[in-house]
Amino acid sequence: MTDLIIKNAQLAGREHLVDIHVKEAVITDIADSRDRADDSETTASKIYDAKGHFVCTGFYESHIHLDKACILDRCSVTEGTLKEAVDETGNAKEDFTEDDVFERASKVVEMAIKKGTVGLRSFVETDEKTEMRSFVALKRVQKKYAFAIDIELCAFAQSGLTTKPLTQKLLKQALAEGADLIGGCPYKDDNPDEHIEMIFDIAEQFDVDVDFHLDFDLDPEGSTIPKVAEETIKRNYQGRVSIGHVTKLAAMDNMKRGEMAGLLKQADITLIVLPATDIYINGSDYEKLIPRGTVNANQFADLGINTTISSNNILNAFTPFGDASLIRMANMYVNIAQLSTDDEMKDAFAMITKNAAKLLSFETEIKVGVPATLVVIEAKDAIEAIRTNSQALAGFKNGKQTFCNEAAYICFE
Repeated sequence: MTDLIIKNAQLAGREHLVDIHVKEAVITDIADSRDRADDSETTASKIYDAKGHFVCTGFYESHIHLDKACILDRCSVTEGTLKEAVDETGNAKEDFTEDDVFERASKVVEMAIKKGTVGLRSFVETDEKTEMRSFVALKRVQKKYAFAIDIELCAFAQSGLTTKPLTQKLLKQALAEGADLIGGCPYKDDNPDEHIEMIFDIAEQFDVDVDFHLDFDLDPEGSTIPKVAEETIKRNYQGRVSIGHVTKLAAMDNMKRGEMAGLLKQADITLIVLPATDIYINGSDYEKLIPRGTVNANQFADLGINTTISSNNILNAFTPFGDASLIRMANMYVNIAQLSTDDEMKDAFAMITKNAAKLLSFETEIKVGVPATLVVIEAKDAIEAIRTNSQALAGFKNGKQTFCNEAAYICFE
């Protein structure tokens, strides 16, 4: 007996609706719904009617901070500057407990699941203020929600590294205890270049990937992209490095931005844009013509650079809003970047699905023989999903349903 049939599903590239058959967590057949036998549904343990809605393999959050989420009530946010966000969050971190982090992170993970996210990379700060408390908490979250979402943990040096031996020790401890990769923040270190080198040194020691917070301001000068690209190539880390924020790119002229794109392409570095945080933090000191502070990632994608869109923060001093919806984040991005064509909408959708999944090493093709991890979207295709900020209606991981959001309907008297 078939475990599950998702009937009347709209798949990308398919002219007609299909029925997706699942057995023992794997897709076993994709058949034209018009050819369905009258008694075929009686052979399935569970039937889900997609009602012609779009089905994809779900969304991938490539850059988020679960440990710092939902602390807005502990912060005084009046200026909207990066310094304020760092200072307020740093003060709040001193009171983080394992159970506190677990509770707040769980809240955001549940938000994400219900919005169709099936994979997630979270940074977790391991330093003198939190030591290993946040890491232990997120390991618990990772285990609790494994039935619905794959969570990757990045041991992260937010507040400097080169003069902080305890942070160096804690990063290595986290990696030894199961962290998936290492992250650095050169612009918060007195010696950015040495910070980058040290992060790569530790990454090589543990054979893990690297993710940097980079160039988070609107000064076109002083980018650390060249240094990251240099170290990536020197250490044969092509395809294993990603960079987030990188708002300096939005402040560069076309020639300079092209030079940076060439370096990212050569080193095969993934570019992650974070629209909500970047537009909130940047330009707070402008009185008029406030800059958007978010680079047009489509221009980089056109050059063959892997690009993703992500949330960064939820309800804290860096981003005092958010619901963990990646469709909403992609919709926000296309508005900020002033994009309009169907192809540009497809590219934005790819940045929260295929491209982000590539970074996290997941499969996003719906075909026979792959795990049945699927999300039903209230749209006819990816283009409509982005344009209308569509709702995720249902999700399945390995053939088991993980959430259900009933589609709204009009009540006529």
